[in-house]
Amino acid sequence: MPSALDAARDLIRTIDASPTPFHAVLDTELALSAKGWVGLREEDAWSLEPGTRAFVKRGDSSIVAFEIGNGDPMAHGMRLVCSHTDSPNLRVKPNPDLGGAGTSQIAVEPYGGVLLHTWLDRDLGLAGRLVVRDGSGFSTRFVDARRALLRIPSLAIHLNRGVNTEGLLLNPQKHLPPVYALTTSAVKDFRALLACVIEPDAIDIDSVVAWDLMLVDVQPSSLLGASGELISAPRLDNLASCHASVQALLGAPDSPSATRVAALFDHEEVGSRSTRGAAGSFLRDVLTRVLAASGHVSVDALPRVMAKSFLVSADMAHALHPNHPDRHEPGHAPILGAGPVVKSNVNQSYATDAETWAMFESLAGAAGVPTQRFVTRSDIGCGSTVGPYVSASLGVRTVDVGLPMLSMHSCRELGASADIGAMIAVLTKFFDG
Repeated sequence: MPSALDAARDLIRTIDASPTPFHAVLDTELALSAKGWVGLREEDAWSLEPGTRAFVKRGDSSIVAFEIGNGDPMAHGMRLVCSHTDSPNLRVKPNPDLGGAGTSQIAVEPYGGVLLHTWLDRDLGLAGRLVVRDGSGFSTRFVDARRALLRIPSLAIHLNRGVNTEGLLLNPQKHLPPVYALTTSAVKDFRALLACVIEPDAIDIDSVVAWDLMLVDVQPSSLLGASGELISAPRLDNLASCHASVQALLGAPDSPSATRVAALFDHEEVGSRSTRGAAGSFLRDVLTRVLAASGHVSVDALPRVMAKSFLVSADMAHALHPNHPDRHEPGHAPILGAGPVVKSNVNQSYATDAETWAMFESLAGAAGVPTQRFVTRSDIGCGSTVGPYVSASLGVRTVDVGLPMLSMHSCRELGASADIGAMIAVLTKFFDG
């Protein structure tokens, strides 16, 4: 198990390499490939056997990695960890050109449950992917322009005297378009801005047909505090869980009996209902093909294996806020740095039940890691994650867990360094089961 600071620094590297879900999947692909894992394509026939370590992507922003166990899956089942690559942010609209008061602006749309005010008065860049004409067809190109390009200016207190007493209300249509130039500038529209930030030798701006682009904070992630005990970073929710699942998969002992799977999905923050989301067919398709390689092609093969399997749904959890302690259920208030959190909800926003809760507690005990529990207040609605979707689709026993954090869904979030290695240790034990 790496030291707390080593694990935290590696997470920071991952986050800074992953400004978008597309880059997060690319970084995961590179990490797996460096350890000898083989990339597969959904459209190809697969040649698999016990011991095969491989991964497959869908749509550039979701990835499933697996290591086929040496044992019969009917006897040993599978060990699955699921998390998600996306985070709430602001995304560029298809016709983005706006302007007002002598400035050039970009039309943006909130993605997921964004804490809107946290995007004000920050230096912002652009990242994502472009679709470009490539001969007679199309291809994709990634963009990572993390330099000060854009800014969403807040309204001066002199023009909004009640902001500190009555609260800040932001209309996402009217108040979020960022400024990037004066109308007197040579950069007069969004395509001209793109031309300034992409490699001219790599992409002809006239060949750009479409984009999936989002605004990103340009400030690098950092360790915070006198001893680096805190992590200040964008996208902790949920790249911290993606990082932990991949590191556990890579660090688990060789020659497992049970097949190991790490699935990283896009679109969790908007409901998971997409071809790349946890409510789609991606994971089921991969597992069915893995079982077929073992000779299990009957219609009951997957249900029988899932009955022998466990799933850990890894997403972040709400830590007790020191300035708002009343927002937590008194007996279930996780704190930063005290270990992974088991998340429960009787209305099934989380998939944890007593059996899977006990399973995770046993794993954590074996790893020497303390755990915490979270239940939302009975008078506050509960968020959800990929766990209920995957458990319902596959019929697999599931526990929802996460690392405690503050400022969830902010442009900039806060976690504890000690928790990163702790989650990796528990998931490594899980994959070794």
